[in-house]
Amino acid sequence: MALDKGMKCVLLAGRRTGEIVTIEEKIDDNFVKVKTQKGKIRKCNITHLEPL
Repeated sequence: MALDKGMKCVLLAGRRTGEIVTIEEKIDDNFVKVKTQKGKIRKCNITHLEPL
């Protein structure tokens, strides 16, 4: 799964399930930093994301 900066995704797991986020940067092979619709930057596992 190729997740690039600026892609819109939906979160599939955790307390934020269903939230739409934007990818900000790739940390390593498993994690990316995402920006929520409210503007917060969070670390997220790529297996918990599905591209829109």
